[in-house]
Amino acid sequence: MNNVVKRVHAHMPYHLIPGYLPMILEKKINLEIYFNHYALQSLDKDQCAETARVIMDAGLKVTIHSPFMDLRQGALDDTIRKTSLDRIRMVFDLIPYFQPLKIVCHPSFDDRYYVSCDDLWLENSVNFWRQLIPAAGDGGTIIALENVYEKEPRILRRLLEALDSEQVCFCFDTGHFNVFSRAPLKTWMEELGLYIGHLHLHDNFGKFDEHLPVGTATFPFDQLFTALEALKVKPTITMEAHSQEHLWQAMANLQKMSLLDRLAASA
Repeated sequence: MNNVVKRVHAHMPYHLIPGYLPMILEKKINLEIYFNHYALQSLDKDQCAETARVIMDAGLKVTIHSPFMDLRQGALDDTIRKTSLDRIRMVFDLIPYFQPLKIVCHPSFDDRYYVSCDDLWLENSVNFWRQLIPAAGDGGTIIALENVYEKEPRILRRLLEALDSEQVCFCFDTGHFNVFSRAPLKTWMEELGLYIGHLHLHDNFGKFDEHLPVGTATFPFDQLFTALEALKVKPTITMEAHSQEHLWQAMANLQKMSLLDRLAASA
């Protein structure tokens, strides 16, 4: 189990860190810290800096998940885009504290919402993320753009191709794929596999985003890791469990399935 703990990150909302910090330090758990809008608008930066110092001094690695509720990074309305940018910049301002390996963000494309305006959404999105790339580069971090409601990978591939930056990668979320995608996993790997720099691992039965432990529902983890091994990509990994019990079960299942060994073999 210790080998898995060292190689993955655990999802952790920022406001929960004080209560779990003793366990985090004892078990040496790398974190993916989620900052929602409540945390950001009430943030005590001195306390945040101290929390980051304790985590850094323990030798733990950090990724960050940016806020996403109500944000529209490719919005047709420039005022909505500006508000979204202002909110996400608040996370990028924390780079010096946590020195995150990745900052995970939602591109937020949904064809039920952006009807027949893919090209305009894409143009606005490219301009949006280009404004954050310099901060990522200066801070030594990478922006990881995550699939959510996308039914197939084409629009995200076009976005990553247009950005064409070493400071941007793709975050493949297994649970979101399982619920929302209408294209097979093979197509996602063919279109976006070489862009994968980060993984969100969780499971469900294809109807709801349940965030179940790896290997307890229907996502094809064996197929995913076979593809990653063939692509020879080495993503950072976050276990997106929503309870401590599910986190430990997910890590145990990951070890039992020997999935991480495949990535080591592909190096």
